[in-house]
Amino acid sequence: MSNYYTNEPDILELVALIKAHNIKRAIVSPGSTNISFAASLMYDPDIEVYSAVDERSAAYMACGLAASTGEPVIISCTGATAARNYVPGLTEAFYRHLPILAVTSSQPFGRVGHYIPQVTDRTNPMNDLVKKSIQIPISHTKEDRWSNNVKINDALLELRRNGGGPVHINIETSFSKVFDVKELPVPRIIRRYGYTDSMPNLAAERIVIFVGAHIVFTEALTNEIENFCSRYNAIVLCDHTSNYKGKYRVLGGLVERQLGCSPTCKNADLLIHIGEMSGSYFSINQSKIWRVSPDGEVRDPFQKLNSVFEMEELFFFKHYNDLVADAPENNSYYAEWIETEKGLLAKLPELPFSSPWIAQQTASKLPQNSEIHFGILNSLRMWNLFELPNTVSGYSNVGGFGIDGCISSLIGSALANPNKLCFIVLGDLATFYDLNSLGNRHIGNNVRILVVNNGTGFEMRHKYNRGEVFHEDADLFFAAGGHFGNQSREFLKNVAIDLGFEYLCAESKEDYIKALPRFVSNEAQGKPILFEVFVKVEDENNAFNQIHFVSQDIKSYAKQNVKNIIGEKGVQTIKNLFDGL
Repeated sequence: MSNYYTNEPDILELVALIKAHNIKRAIVSPGSTNISFAASLMYDPDIEVYSAVDERSAAYMACGLAASTGEPVIISCTGATAARNYVPGLTEAFYRHLPILAVTSSQPFGRVGHYIPQVTDRTNPMNDLVKKSIQIPISHTKEDRWSNNVKINDALLELRRNGGGPVHINIETSFSKVFDVKELPVPRIIRRYGYTDSMPNLAAERIVIFVGAHIVFTEALTNEIENFCSRYNAIVLCDHTSNYKGKYRVLGGLVERQLGCSPTCKNADLLIHIGEMSGSYFSINQSKIWRVSPDGEVRDPFQKLNSVFEMEELFFFKHYNDLVADAPENNSYYAEWIETEKGLLAKLPELPFSSPWIAQQTASKLPQNSEIHFGILNSLRMWNLFELPNTVSGYSNVGGFGIDGCISSLIGSALANPNKLCFIVLGDLATFYDLNSLGNRHIGNNVRILVVNNGTGFEMRHKYNRGEVFHEDADLFFAAGGHFGNQSREFLKNVAIDLGFEYLCAESKEDYIKALPRFVSNEAQGKPILFEVFVKVEDENNAFNQIHFVSQDIKSYAKQNVKNIIGEKGVQTIKNLFDGL
């Protein structure tokens, strides 16, 4: 019987990616734990495999091979202390920037620390041993497979990055005895491009430039992005933390939120991701993603990344603009997005007194050249449905994405910009979490705080959060309802007034409309302002549902009905079934 590749999926993925990244030489040391990997290399006709009994010698042999060829070399070893013997050679490689790929094979990771023979901890390499060290566990789910693919790509890219150097992959094996796989899988390959590399062709008819949280754009970068969009039929998909204000900007919140229809504008050929983390959870139907960032790191929030451009955004867009300098303007994709968004806004029903209604009434009325901060999740989500004035910048703590520190961040920004009005909108839990910041003696009269007090953590109470299956019981622990005075009409009022704030309050639409002009007034006030608005959870949920079903088509209507009938558990069971096929 002939032997071929192992049938262990993660090792197959590793070997396939090794070949895709053009690595052609390996030095294998004897052992049982690395048989699945070593045998798969041994039977591959495109990889030269050498043997070295002593791992110390193997690592130094790899140094010689890499130095002579200028190409990466694999070294493979078994468990126990085998990997420890790589230390001298990998140290040499580290200081000489030699691209050595150390693949150490391991028993199941859960055995580490339990006195099981030949199991050692390989999670913390020395600082000057390798550029990157990753752990590849046996994958059991689609999410596992995605994660392992990204990690392997990232590790292999690091071999040649910034002068090159050694990299470590510790991979778990199931000790399979089956070697009957004749063809490697076709893996997703992630490439990295730098300033001096030959850039890939851009062949796409509909392009989305997705902007995560971003500093305010320079005029030069804005101009290049506008030119890019006009020449490549692209749009710039933003939320209020993106801070892109140029032509072709699309605030996609309302389109994205739709569960009752499937807008065709969400179908794109390419998504170009710039900026940092986003709190918008956008979902675009695209086949490939390019990430452009000076850090050059592999970031894959959409799980379809295939190219990373380690360069300034200005350089990237200028490069591709120069290739098509004489191309005619094409804004058909932008027109489709705008038409879809306008259609949804026209169908938007009268909302109850709630967070989205407050955003709807307030967003366009913020003073020019002011800035606004948002609490994470619901506050940011609801305000992303409605456009701000073009000169208003937006921020949110979506980096760590925690409830803490929203007001403190606002205060810091207000101190840096004493002549600019600085607003924030957030819920009651976020407000009280950062309540001590209101007592800071440096707070100026340019601070305006809007607190939407629904008496609970609405994120755990809305219809599409799993906490909602507990209804009011979610307030016991998940949503933390009833704290901080349980919507007391006096607590926050007294705190605000005692700390030198002007206090405004609203409990109805009429109250809000009456107080709003004072809150958004561009005229200097003698005090900072805190505006507390009391809303009901049921109104929040009703508005939340209305936002998600502004429009409905037959396909989405049927899909939603199936979900209602079989429930989330049934939907997940079906997904798991198809994932396993």
